[in-house]
Amino acid sequence: MEKINFPKRFRVYLPLIAILVLMVFLMPRTPKFHFDYRKGSPWMYETLISQFDFPILKTEAQLQEEREKVGSVVVPYYRLDQNVHTQMEARLASVDFGKHQEIGHRLSIALSEIYSRGVLAASSASPQTSSGLIFIQKDKRAIKVPVAEVYTPETALQKIYASVLEVSPQTLADSLLTAIGVSELVVPDLIFDQQTTDLVHEESIDFISPTLGIVKTGQVIVSNGEIVTAEVEQLLDSYKAEYDINMGYSGHIAFQWLGNILIAFCLVLVLFLAIYYCNYSIFDDYNKYLYLLMVFTLAAAGSSIVARINPSLFYLMPFTLISLYLLAFFSKRMVFSVYFISLLPMLVFAPNGMELFVMYLVAGAVGMLVFGFFNRGWLQFVTALIVFAVLALVWGAFRLTDGTNELNDYRVVIDMFLGSLMSVAGYPLIFLFEKMFKLVSNTKLVELSDTSNKLLRELADKAPGTFQHSLQVMNLADAAARSIGANVALIRAGALYHDIGKISNPQCFTENENPGVRYHEGLTPKESAQEIIRHVTDGMAMADRYGLPQVLKDFIITHHGTSNTGYFYNQYLNEGGDPEDVADFFYKGSKPSTKEQVILMICDAVEAASRSLKDYSTENIARLVDAIIDGKSSAGQFTEADISLREINTVKEVLKSYLQQMYHSRVAYPKRRK
Repeated sequence: MEKINFPKRFRVYLPLIAILVLMVFLMPRTPKFHFDYRKGSPWMYETLISQFDFPILKTEAQLQEEREKVGSVVVPYYRLDQNVHTQMEARLASVDFGKHQEIGHRLSIALSEIYSRGVLAASSASPQTSSGLIFIQKDKRAIKVPVAEVYTPETALQKIYASVLEVSPQTLADSLLTAIGVSELVVPDLIFDQQTTDLVHEESIDFISPTLGIVKTGQVIVSNGEIVTAEVEQLLDSYKAEYDINMGYSGHIAFQWLGNILIAFCLVLVLFLAIYYCNYSIFDDYNKYLYLLMVFTLAAAGSSIVARINPSLFYLMPFTLISLYLLAFFSKRMVFSVYFISLLPMLVFAPNGMELFVMYLVAGAVGMLVFGFFNRGWLQFVTALIVFAVLALVWGAFRLTDGTNELNDYRVVIDMFLGSLMSVAGYPLIFLFEKMFKLVSNTKLVELSDTSNKLLRELADKAPGTFQHSLQVMNLADAAARSIGANVALIRAGALYHDIGKISNPQCFTENENPGVRYHEGLTPKESAQEIIRHVTDGMAMADRYGLPQVLKDFIITHHGTSNTGYFYNQYLNEGGDPEDVADFFYKGSKPSTKEQVILMICDAVEAASRSLKDYSTENIARLVDAIIDGKSSAGQFTEADISLREINTVKEVLKSYLQQMYHSRVAYPKRRK
């Protein structure tokens, strides 16, 4: 049975306890609607009966259809000018009807009725209404009336003639009305207001009722086994919305707290085990450990806050940025595991948590993949567009399972697009986190790998042979790292700096010797070994002076591990040296602990040894690589490293292939005959 070896230090568990407490308080305090349903599928639960009155919410498609319908209908707005009636009554009162006062009286009644309803201007001067209705404002009150109930100048004159004919013969009525100029008594008093018409029209679109009706308490919503149709789904969605808002917790409050504690504990436990199984060494790198927990906490808190404020904002939140924040400092295996767990709180907090979880899980995984290709300058926007495309694709797939009516929800699509762009805008925060937690991002490693920086230029100037050796080791290590999924940016930087200690005494090393100079002539094997070994301590001192990060110092102290200086060690023993007095021939460094450090140790030894080959045949190269790696393994240099035998064998084959291409024979150019 495999032995379980959990971290012994309490400081590992202290931040986990703090996250647990925070998660408990972030948990929702109201019961969640726990039924899962989908249109076209049968209702698998018992018959659902409404426990309270709730409004039936219109779907987005219904609201959009109603907006379009209302938007196509414009109801004109008019203001009633009461001064017109007063003026016409005064003009009528000035007319002398003589003995036909009854006609004047009838005209006054007719005008009062006409102007009480209102007179519209001729159709050419008045806007048309497609609804057959108009608004009329009178005494600060506006009412909607059918346009047929108001008068035009033509219908008003007809009304006047008809009223007068009731009390007078036609001949007399015609002559009197012509004499007083009856047409001048009919003046439009409904004044069209374009500004108010536009305002009312906009408000009618904006303030469409979001509900269709009300379902009463005790009414059956859906029965067991019933197919969930579009109408039933609408009822369930409406009930769920009201349930999540208004339904209080009916059990004992202690049970609710206990449940929240258990859920929070499970989430934190899964996070801890993911770190334990993926990369146990992170517990020893406390800053990295705290950073990882911080990212998880931000994701969980973000899900809780958005769920409380407005769940629709989940589509706007750049959750895929979590994977990029992790990718800057951790391997892809660790990143995917922690990113997966960081999205789990979304299942608890979000109303449609499963859909959002799948969307951001797929988009984050794809984002991790493409960010390796599009991570510089404007190319980051390519990553954002790809993430957006994945989000839209998964969201569209869920919509297709529900029916295509919601595929035109452009607001959600725009939110996803903006959220994807924010994943680019928020990425520079990685440099702040880098300073806060004293970490080294992949971007920083790429910057340190620039051979034009001061320290590497000094290496190239003072120890050009070592510089070329470092470049070759970097290329070998790059190929090996890619083959087993190691951190390429880290190992490239480590390869460039692992031998910087040779700057202090470059002539001590054969690759830097000037012609005719033999540095080790006259030195004993022990003295020569000590001069060689000193480049490790010199390298650490130089790294401190130039402020190199610890991850690069680790390559300096581990690239020889605790091995010996083979050439002078063997020379000493061959000359009859005491086998018990050989401590001076061994490096005082540390054994590699990561696969990147193992790869560098192997590539450093292989590249140096390959220069001594006389015959670069496939067999000789294979024999050399096998001998060096097997020798390091037999000496116990890999015992503390997180690398498998399968990965070491993969590195072997890659190095053999790479060296064969480096040292392949070239065609001799024939000389031209004279």
